[in-house]
Amino acid sequence: MVIERQWKKWLFFYIPLSLFVLSTLFPFYWMFITAVRPDEELYRSWRSVNNAPFWTLHPTLAHVTDLLARTTFPRWLWNTLFIAIISTGISLFCGLLAGYALARLKFPMAGTLGTAIFVTYLVPPTLLFIPLADIIRNFSLGNTPWALILTYPTFLIPFCTWLLMGYFKTIPKELEECARIDGATRFGAMTRIIFPIAVPGILSAGIFAFTLSWNEFIYALVFISSPERKTVPVGVVSELIRGDIYFWGQLMAGALLGSVPVALVYSFFVEYYVAGLTGSVKG
Repeated sequence: MVIERQWKKWLFFYIPLSLFVLSTLFPFYWMFITAVRPDEELYRSWRSVNNAPFWTLHPTLAHVTDLLARTTFPRWLWNTLFIAIISTGISLFCGLLAGYALARLKFPMAGTLGTAIFVTYLVPPTLLFIPLADIIRNFSLGNTPWALILTYPTFLIPFCTWLLMGYFKTIPKELEECARIDGATRFGAMTRIIFPIAVPGILSAGIFAFTLSWNEFIYALVFISSPERKTVPVGVVSELIRGDIYFWGQLMAGALLGSVPVALVYSFFVEYYVAGLTGSVKG
């Protein structure tokens, strides 16, 4: 019986989990190996002597050095971080107020409005960048970070509102009612009672918004044209591929370094992230 349980545990838990972890981490491993592999190994057949596809015999940091010294990658990194932080802050502020109003205040069509906001998030960005491009041109914001900072909230605010609205509904209303009985205003109860309890949900929405802003490609490609003002996803693809020449070492180094900030955000706030997805408050 014990042997049968162990066999089932390996078959239905350990083996699928191991395959999932390997398939998830393998792209990062491949990016790292390619980033530290010298050119003579990168452009040589794998069947050559002393050359293996899944590791390198002579690791080098030349590609990372060239990426940081000979390209504007540090500037791309700063542009992406600045745009993602400002866009996330704007979206969280609007999402907090809208999510609280839809979850707590009683007014006609509240449920319909919440559903409409979620449906707005489902609209593909490819359908929105054409009218948004016309707006950006009319306000002379093209080729500036503000073109992205003001357009990213068009899909971040609906998502943050929908996520926070669901989280606010898990918080017992009795907590807010007790604060109101003790003399607190609605705004005071919201900022001193509800928002501190909703920190996991707020962080969860912030992580999602930051990730979407960091990885966004279409708007950044359309609205930004100067090489020094591009973001990491656009700069790596457009500046490190020249004609039919692919600088694979620099490409993989840029992709790896570009994924580090998002990975750090997830690693620091993973507990709050999970709690925000599950709704942690119980009455």
